[in-house]
Amino acid sequence: MAQLRLIDAMHLGRPRVIGAWLVDDVVIDPGPTSCLDTLLEGLGDVRPRALLLTHIHLDHAGASGALVERWPDLEVYVHERGVRHMASPERLVESARMLYGEDMDRLWGEMLPVPEANLHVLHGDESLFDGAFEVAYTPGHASHHVSFLHTEDGTAFVGDVGGVRIDGTPLTIPPSPPPDIDVEQWHASIGRVAAWKPRRLVMTHFGSAEDVDAHLGELSERLDEWAAFARDQDREAFVDRVRSEIGERVDPETAAAYEQAAPPDQLYAGLERYWRKRADAVSPG
Repeated sequence: MAQLRLIDAMHLGRPRVIGAWLVDDVVIDPGPTSCLDTLLEGLGDVRPRALLLTHIHLDHAGASGALVERWPDLEVYVHERGVRHMASPERLVESARMLYGEDMDRLWGEMLPVPEANLHVLHGDESLFDGAFEVAYTPGHASHHVSFLHTEDGTAFVGDVGGVRIDGTPLTIPPSPPPDIDVEQWHASIGRVAAWKPRRLVMTHFGSAEDVDAHLGELSERLDEWAAFARDQDREAFVDRVRSEIGERVDPETAAAYEQAAPPDQLYAGLERYWRKRADAVSPG
């Protein structure tokens, strides 16, 4: 039986914000370089043979290059839309710096390139490591998002397309930062995950959930509700609603973990961009 273990990255010193999962000697989403020391401490004597990246956002994949630098034969599996950014992360880092400004380095640390020889391109529908993992292309949160099903025990590693749900809480929210949010694709991806009929879901933010149908149903419903609210209201009203909704369901410390994992102003920015792109697509000329 495979050994599954959650390593809390302790992002900015706070627990239950970013988690890296270890399945035997395979790491799913190693997290940012700013948390590298915590990850290495959590790995202990384990030398990973592969990284499986659900997507290339810095809170999920930022430490990949540093890990390859440490272990030069480490294999990195990533969707085809993210490969060039892992090999040459300058544009990705520049885009992130525009979003995070002077907090960029404190939040995420340096993102080192991954040599092309270490990169394995995923398209979706692959089977990895003698059938230990199945891969599904699951866009919506990001155009380069995939999910992984560990076939031995039915655990689905769903990155961010499966939502943010801090371990032990009843609240699932859709993380929707710019630039790739697509509500229709996200719903299709939720359906793709559900079709696996997984025994449990694993989220990077944070932990796992075994009430799979209820979790995905709440995620789908809130995605539509928050998208509609972002369409009809301004940033301030949206942020107030999100904070209020979270604060009504969880204690203050857990609410802070939700906000650190999915800052409300970024959720608005991603959904506002989604509606703007839709409007541009139907505008004449």
